[in-house]
Order: sequence, then structure tokens, then C-alpha cells
Amino acid sequence: MRILLVDDEKELVSTLAERLAFRGIAADWAVSGEEALQMAATTAYDLAVLDVKIPRMSGLELQKALERQCPRMKFVFVTGHGSEEDFRSGSARAGKANYLVKPVNIEALVDKIRTLTGETPNGDAP
Repeated sequence: MRILLVDDEKELVSTLAERLAFRGIAADWAVSGEEALQMAATTAYDLAVLDVKIPRMSGLELQKALERQCPRMKFVFVTGHGSEEDFRSGSARAGKANYLVKPVNIEALVDKIRTLTGETPNGDAP
């Protein structure tokens, strides 16, 4: 399994990638939508964790662009703004995305990643 993390806060996203690596999840990271699209053009990702509010291209806009490149990619959104109810009533499509509020609980994120990708804690598919 390989995932892509996208957040304009470099320290946050790099630390998150490191914490996921400690849990056996390979994660690359980008600090912009444009960078994420370039990475997805050359690497096959199973899932992307997207900040809802990133400059120049929102997480929702990035999701649409990534879906065109990688139709099977799954998504988890994170944000420090608003509530889960606000997000669900917005542009995210039911069944296509999951949502976590910052600060992100790493275990909750790992659980969502494993559930969406169908992997068990030891890395095997069920």
C-alpha cells in the first residue's frame, strides 16, 4: 500500500508521513496540489490524505483532479476548519471520502487508511 499526503504545512505533513512509516504505511507527501498531481502521475497511490484548505487548489478540487488521473484512488480529508457536519453538507460526495478534524489522531487515521484499502494491521489484504 502506498499513500499520498497533501497539506501546505510542511512540518505537519512530513511528521505525519514519518509517524505512518512507524506503523508500516509507506507515505509520500506534497505541500501543494500541483506537486501532488505531479507525484501521482509517476507513482501509483492507493489513497490520498488531503487537507481541505490548501492554497491555489483546494483539497476538493485536488480530489477531482486526482480521480481523473487515478480513478481507483480513495480519499481521506483533514481540516482544522469547521466541523464534520459542515464538510458533509459541502462538496464531498458520500461514500467517496472520509473526514478527520485536526489535530489528526494518528490511530484514527491509520484505521481509516486500513479500512479503505482493505489492509490488516500486519499489511496483508483480508
